[in-house]
Amino acid sequence: MAAKYREVDGLEELQAYNQRVIAGLRGPYLNTAVRDTTLAAQRYAISITHEDTGALRASHRVELVSARQEGIISLDTSARNPRSNALTSEYGVYEHDRGGDHAFYKRTIDERGEWAGNLGLDVLVESVRNGR
Repeated sequence: MAAKYREVDGLEELQAYNQRVIAGLRGPYLNTAVRDTTLAAQRYAISITHEDTGALRASHRVELVSARQEGIISLDTSARNPRSNALTSEYGVYEHDRGGDHAFYKRTIDERGEWAGNLGLDVLVESVRNGR
């Protein structure tokens, strides 16, 4: 008995769209999406970090690892408080662990994580729409 096949409408368009999505995930657009998301999160973390001398706020650093499409925000391990000479990466951990409005990275994820992620998604969606 012969199998019956029917044509799927729009299959070629769907395959072309899928290829654009894959290209966007492998190309520079994913790196741009990671960069935009990470920088937006860093800006927010800076804005909500409590300020005394400003050293802790100023010590938030971004590292972009394009080989893994990864963005990392951390405290600069060489930054020091000008008043106490303490490393911001050491006392920043204690400040964050106080919790509540002191927890700058947790708050960034909770309060702006989805928004920052959507910035990256917008880059990827636009790359697919434009056929790049």
